[in-house]
Amino acid sequence: MEGRRSNQTIVGVVVSDKMDKTVVVLVNRLVKHPIYKKYIRRRAKFMAHDEKNAARMGDTVEIIQSRPLSKLKRWRLTKIVAHQA
Repeated sequence: MEGRRSNQTIVGVVVSDKMDKTVVVLVNRLVKHPIYKKYIRRRAKFMAHDEKNAARMGDTVEIIQSRPLSKLKRWRLTKIVAHQA
């Protein structure tokens, strides 16, 4: 198993839970500009598999990279970090 990369985990906010067993997670990150050295906000949306339909809009969740589950889903929901108040 040497040389094999462990699955990547990221934390983001659920922006859509309208699909069955799927949530859309928005991930924000800061990237330093190579020339100007100023930090820039970058964001990405990931579709994640939510087997129990547990996550709701506004929840902070952790997702893990997995095998392709559909055309756009390559992530699975591992846990809900915080519920929306």
